[in-house]
Amino acid sequence: MKVTEPLAIKMRPKTINDVVGQQHLIGENKIIRNLINNKKLFSMILYGKPGIGKTTIAIAIVEDLKLRYRLLNATINNKKDFDIIIEEAKMYNGLVVIMDEIHRLNKDKQDLLLPYLESGLITLIGMTTSNPYHKINPAIRSRCQIFELKELTIEDIKNGIKKVLEKNILENIKIDEESIDLISKLSSGDLRYAYNLLEVAYYSTNDFKITTEVIKNINSKPVFFHDQNEDGYYDCISAFQKSIRGSDVNASLHYLARLIEAEDLSIIYRRMTVIAYEDIGLANPSMGPKVDAAINACERLGLPEAQIILANIVIELALSPKSNSAYLAIDAALNDIRLGNTGNVPNHIKTTSPDYLYPHNYPNHFVKQQYLPDNLINKKYYIPNNNANERKLREIMNKLEELSK
Repeated sequence: MKVTEPLAIKMRPKTINDVVGQQHLIGENKIIRNLINNKKLFSMILYGKPGIGKTTIAIAIVEDLKLRYRLLNATINNKKDFDIIIEEAKMYNGLVVIMDEIHRLNKDKQDLLLPYLESGLITLIGMTTSNPYHKINPAIRSRCQIFELKELTIEDIKNGIKKVLEKNILENIKIDEESIDLISKLSSGDLRYAYNLLEVAYYSTNDFKITTEVIKNINSKPVFFHDQNEDGYYDCISAFQKSIRGSDVNASLHYLARLIEAEDLSIIYRRMTVIAYEDIGLANPSMGPKVDAAINACERLGLPEAQIILANIVIELALSPKSNSAYLAIDAALNDIRLGNTGNVPNHIKTTSPDYLYPHNYPNHFVKQQYLPDNLINKKYYIPNNNANERKLREIMNKLEELSK
């Protein structure tokens, strides 16, 4: 069998004019477009989700500028490969290095590159799916301009598919608008995935006629970005918690569905437990045990039935009253400890003290005595919020303060 290039490679643009999407960078009078028009290139980092055009734009830039370049991968290529690139840059008095996975560049390779980046002998175009402000070494980052690529829209994906049809790369292909629309939606903003799905659908028929039925037989699930080593995964988890915190029940269910679709139950369990105590807390203390009970039921049942239990508990979490008073209280107490605001434990509550007053020996199981160190006597960490449960806690605190006078 003859090995041929995938459709996604065949469709890779050779000029910036053929790039799909990213008009905020390559559109008329936008920054990368102007760099090309002015025949000037600086080191840069392109970041964004997979399949949205990072490598495509990098190659289109150097092709438009007719610059000599080499492709490297920070993970796969070894130190010897980097040495060869540097020698080539010296030979030709300059070289553009297009580097994938730049956030994985180790210290040895960084130390090799940095002097030549500094001198301008090497111009770097790095690509990453990770946020460069968090993941890329500051020494590399400070020498590069950073550009974020935006997620492709369904219309962008449709335009990409229509370019395939215009170029007649898949001969005798027959596909209707409904099928193009389905592929575009299934791709979730990943043009490479859309091309791959189109190509598989094309070769899986005996007449090259692609229908929605053919596509659904290949893949009926949207592609979500859930690589656990990358930002997209954490963005979805963050959106899940923030939607519940913000009491948006529909958004909460949306992000829950995305995590369920990825079959990532463990992170759902952990995040719901955090939410129960951090975001709902003392406004509705029953949510902690309820979340535990829901997790246990999910573990017994497994998917798909577990999704019903998760929907129940997430709806209740989202619509529950919220309070972060306990979170703020322990944060304030820890802050005092870390700043050295501690003081000595009062003598009468030390382990061997004969002067300790045992509260259960007194009416209402309470007796006035000092517990905080002398320098923190009037310190208040817990400030009740104004919800039904904490109003009751406030009343108890007020009564105890009266008894202590």
